[in-house]
Amino acid sequence: MLMNYDYLCLNIVCIAITLWFVYANAELKRLEYPVKRDGSLSFLVIGDWGRKGYHNQSLVAAQMGIVGNEQNIDFVISTGDNFYEDGLIGVDDPAFKLSFTDIYTAPSLQKQWYSVLGNHDYRGDVEAQLSSVLREKDRRWLCLRSFILHTDTTPFVDDYFRVPGEHSYDWRGITPRKKYVSTLLKDVNSALEKSTATWKIVVGHHPIKSAGHHGITTELESSLLPILMDRNVDFYLNGHDHCLQQITGMDSKTQFITSGAGSKAWRGDIEAWDLEDRLEFYYDGQGFVSVHMDANDVDFMFYDIFGNVLHKWNVSKQLHAAF
Repeated sequence: MLMNYDYLCLNIVCIAITLWFVYANAELKRLEYPVKRDGSLSFLVIGDWGRKGYHNQSLVAAQMGIVGNEQNIDFVISTGDNFYEDGLIGVDDPAFKLSFTDIYTAPSLQKQWYSVLGNHDYRGDVEAQLSSVLREKDRRWLCLRSFILHTDTTPFVDDYFRVPGEHSYDWRGITPRKKYVSTLLKDVNSALEKSTATWKIVVGHHPIKSAGHHGITTELESSLLPILMDRNVDFYLNGHDHCLQQITGMDSKTQFITSGAGSKAWRGDIEAWDLEDRLEFYYDGQGFVSVHMDANDVDFMFYDIFGNVLHKWNVSKQLHAAF
């Protein structure tokens, strides 16, 4: 896609103007998302949130509304684990209203939400979150199994299949797993290879690199990360670990951003970080991330439940491209 004054090509897979939805065994669907008149795009990133307002979810939501208004956001990205503890039981589950519609009530948050499935979502009725019935209940809601705004990372993790413990998972649409994962990787690689986007952003639930409770997801490190490196992806956004963090990869230009602090956080749960990659920032409380971008720069800001800016940094495309 060519850059012009009406559309800013940021993608991953595509954030922004171009939204490419990836389904297993299907063609990519491409949607165009117009930027503002000044050529910019703003959005919030929140993950691991759906607890009916408890564990400070409501406080995080209130600050999101304030920041969303200040930045005139275009949409919200959810990095998964949308409904605790075990997803939704069906399309009429009151948890949808109690954890989503009744919580994110600020005018600035009445924008499109792009949601990925997390492992807790797979413990319930996955088809409910994917259903158009929820979009009829709340027009903001859009959750697809794998769209290239978001990549479905839960099926990559071996433990959910081999040692699920007391949990059961809804794997409808995933099996045979090997074929599903292989097709998804090919779709992601193909979309990134063909992309002419100014910025490339991949979003998934599980971290590739993390100093948090769950740490590095080895299955993604071995299968997805090489694609991100080969295709010069700028940012990988994820949740799963209940924290906020930024890690700079030393062997590629990709920045790894965790926004999984939408409600319950794990205070003091941080692993010693002795890898080559730089742990630029880590916060073990609740909060969220804002992103403002144009053709030249991206600004990230990390907020706590009081609206304090805990960390921020700017990335210039000219300098980033020279990596």
